[in-house]
Amino acid sequence: MAEPDVADGAMFVRAERYIGERVTAALERIDPHAIRRAIDLLLGAQQIFVYGAGRSGIIGRAFAMRLVQAGLRAYVIGESVTPIVSRKDAVFILSGQGESFSSIQTANIVRREGAELIVLTSRAGSKLAHAASLLLAVEFEEDAVRPRFAPLGTLFESASLRLTDGLIAELIRVRGEDEASMRRRHAIMV
Repeated sequence: MAEPDVADGAMFVRAERYIGERVTAALERIDPHAIRRAIDLLLGAQQIFVYGAGRSGIIGRAFAMRLVQAGLRAYVIGESVTPIVSRKDAVFILSGQGESFSSIQTANIVRREGAELIVLTSRAGSKLAHAASLLLAVEFEEDAVRPRFAPLGTLFESASLRLTDGLIAELIRVRGEDEASMRRRHAIMV
């Protein structure tokens, strides 16, 4: 039920602006050297594996798709055709809280196998963050309106999509790719 003091569409505008401003501010706090290191790890990997649960997993799948379209060998952990991770690989885990059992178990396997582990989380002090070879933390201070404008993990998920899309832009620049070369690798769905 709409709030009586809010005109139709006004909540949408307020929420969209709130999410955009909070996500932009969080992404601007990420150390550019960490982004450069992430690019180097991704480019140096024989294979790239991506993992996330829930909505983070959906963003991870979108990232893996773009990695493949950029000409890199990428897989989504949990798919039946995903090969075994090895020492020459990089694994990119997205987890808002950084405490989910499946993400921590995945990180433990990655570390045991000796692959590089890039962690994207909103909790720099989480168990998952401590396992990372490289930590990309997009942290948000809590405020009173966040639950109304950006419920649950919305801020982290929005930031994750923008961050991974930004990584793709840098990867295609470094690799000399363009939209035409990416389109040739785009899956044809029927």
